[in-house]
Amino acid sequence: MSKADDAPVGDQLADRVRRRRLLDEAPSPLPELTRVITVSNQKGGVGKTTTTVNLASALARRGANVLVIDLDPQGNASTALGVPHRPEVTSVYDVLLGESGISDALQRSTDHQRLFCVPSTINLAGAEIELVSLVAREQRLRTALQSFLSSSDRFFHYVFIDCPPSLGLLTVNAFVAADEVLIPIQCEYYALEGLSQLLGNIELIQKHLNPRLRVSTILLTMYDARTNLAQEVAQEVREHFADEVLDAVIPRSVRVSEAPSYGQTVHAYDSRSIGALAYLEAAAEIAGRGAPTPKEHDDGR
Repeated sequence: MSKADDAPVGDQLADRVRRRRLLDEAPSPLPELTRVITVSNQKGGVGKTTTTVNLASALARRGANVLVIDLDPQGNASTALGVPHRPEVTSVYDVLLGESGISDALQRSTDHQRLFCVPSTINLAGAEIELVSLVAREQRLRTALQSFLSSSDRFFHYVFIDCPPSLGLLTVNAFVAADEVLIPIQCEYYALEGLSQLLGNIELIQKHLNPRLRVSTILLTMYDARTNLAQEVAQEVREHFADEVLDAVIPRSVRVSEAPSYGQTVHAYDSRSIGALAYLEAAAEIAGRGAPTPKEHDDGR
């Protein structure tokens, strides 16, 4: 994060121009195998859904075909991507219960032609109970996703799964279906609260259900360069997770906060804002770090 956020307006504008130029010049390689990434943090209010939709949107704008699976009953990702998610709409709920395939629930986002979404509906709120009695209840999303990716005419470079902030069968399904976990961490008080529990839960999933799963990415959000607290939190996270944390950070931004209320990503709402720029930088860094190795994709994805 540039110190220019504390600088005079002219210097801030010059810094943005410099960053956009670097971003335009940065390579954005497309993965040869689909990267399936679950965005998770059991602590609420960290920008989980905001991060999901804005990274997906940014990667689509950098040439990738991207699918977002909204596994949160609140349906906020579906709203931000501009896809209908009324109760009667075919959704991820129908997919989990085996009543529909992902291709039946798939919708193109109004945000970008390369961005698609499997929406959530209010029906998903009761899915935790309904899944309990089903065979292979933890594998339902993984099975559906593998079937879809292997038969789809369109190759998807990225799949992002937005899951609830609690650990239940929906979140377990997200972990089992994914190869990677992306954890957004806000630069505020109690930032690391609950993180050890989340990492412990991921280890349990690795041991019993999905040995391919790994925490690949940590993204710092709600960063305010003017406060010592934000700088201290960022330093602490970087010390603990040197390999996983991105150099790019997401600043506190009015535009990022406003965009969901208009049913848009920040890129559609205000593409020139500092928040949009930051998510584009994060997306470029994720792409530049590369896809998981083929060994971690032993299921053929």
